[in-house]
Amino acid sequence: MRIFGKARHRPCADWRLVTDRAFTLIGDGRYEDAGALLTRAAGLEPWLSESWFNLALLHKFRHDWEQARAAGLRAVALLDQSTGAPDWWNVGIAATALQDWALARRAWQAYGLRVPEAPSGRAGRAEPPVEMELGSAAVRLSPEGEAEVVWGRRLDPARIEVQSIPLPSSGRRWGEVVLHDGVPHGERTTASGHTYPVFDEIELWAPSPVPTWVVLLEAATEADRDALERLAADAGYAAEDWSSSVRLLCRSCSESRMPSDEGEGAPRHDPHDHSVPGHPGPLGHMTSGELWVPERECGLAAPADLVRGLLDGWVADSPDTREWRDLEEVC
Repeated sequence: MRIFGKARHRPCADWRLVTDRAFTLIGDGRYEDAGALLTRAAGLEPWLSESWFNLALLHKFRHDWEQARAAGLRAVALLDQSTGAPDWWNVGIAATALQDWALARRAWQAYGLRVPEAPSGRAGRAEPPVEMELGSAAVRLSPEGEAEVVWGRRLDPARIEVQSIPLPSSGRRWGEVVLHDGVPHGERTTASGHTYPVFDEIELWAPSPVPTWVVLLEAATEADRDALERLAADAGYAAEDWSSSVRLLCRSCSESRMPSDEGEGAPRHDPHDHSVPGHPGPLGHMTSGELWVPERECGLAAPADLVRGLLDGWVADSPDTREWRDLEEVC
């Protein structure tokens, strides 16, 4: 083995045994014990990039971003490939968590992505965040708890701005930015044939000041319901008919390729939907016979001093077909 060269070698048997045991412990959630073993493995094979990649991965699981960045940089220093290594992706996530934008740009570029350069002429000023046009994606909030998949806008390879209104059980709000992992777990496919990846949330990156409300609507037609969603959007906030947008899926279904009704008109039933038809709220993706049910449970994302005005304005536009009651702040 050449210590300062690019030559690779097979790790010793002890390294493999210690590393295998460490990942078994990680699977059991025993991060402290796994950390001791992976530190030992790095001592056995300090010139092996995988030693430091594994430590960076562990620190990512623990959300210890300073340590993840340090181990990740040691890993990439030992790489024998110029682009595309997952080591750089982990460095990018750690740098994004720490708002180390210079390193984040370097990591995404080293991975092989085209990243806009930072604006010039910023001597003495902090470098601005990475901003990229990566389109829509879905993110699984609280993946180890009561997981919920919502839609969002990708700001860069590791951040998504939530654009759905999450259920209160997730503890997340509309407009929040979450840090997410790089490997998708599942897909959502629309009727038009577009497929979107589902990423797992790692942690909250930027909170939203906008509270979540739940309200019961009486909307005579779908057009009445749609009018509230447009009214909220025009005000810069959001409304979402949870009675039609929420499906209950088992973990296996959620992490596979699933059809989505997002922006595709009338809902379609599928055999993986474990909801109970015809009930507002988390069990209300479908109605019996696909008939419209006027009572809808709706999520609203709007400030406290605006939410009642939005609802009253919605009713005032068509008082014979619209009504609201039981408004409650839930997150």
